[in-house]
Amino acid sequence: MTRLRTPRWAWVLTGSGHFFVECFELIRSLDHCDVFVTKAADEVLRMYGLKLDFSDTTRVLHDKTASAVPVGEFYHGVYHSVVIAPATSNTVAKCVAGISDTIATNVYAQAGKCRLPSIVFACDTAPELETMAPHGMVKVYPRPIDLENTARLKTFERTQVVESFADLELAVARRKGEIDGRG
Repeated sequence: MTRLRTPRWAWVLTGSGHFFVECFELIRSLDHCDVFVTKAADEVLRMYGLKLDFSDTTRVLHDKTASAVPVGEFYHGVYHSVVIAPATSNTVAKCVAGISDTIATNVYAQAGKCRLPSIVFACDTAPELETMAPHGMVKVYPRPIDLENTARLKTFERTQVVESFADLELAVARRKGEIDGRG
């Protein structure tokens, strides 16, 4: 990979459709962002008919290697922040358990090992939720274990778990301010 000079955002898309389209718009507002796309996120992209069309300062990295090769750049100062949004209950559970077997969980693990802040927009945050599916709004009832894992992830060092898209926007804006020296 080309050596990059400007530290970047690392944004992970997982296989949840929860505010997926809105996350795209937020990614487009960031300069110098790498979008890590899980295999499940590739499926969601097709379901929503979305294209990975971002600015010239955005790179798209797909989950195509067993060892998640692109995460090696964390050790070379390429990234300043990680955003996992939206984050499925599967991704949250694996992060809590310390499992790093996908590009999403590998990115989170490497961020922790490199002491970088992570913002995680967990999908399963309340006993009953409404979310947009490809064909309209649906009700979702997260399992107690999903809610427990979200609560546990909130206790992790350098990890901010947000529960709404508005909170995600605020967290990203706050982090942007810190990076730009305003926070």
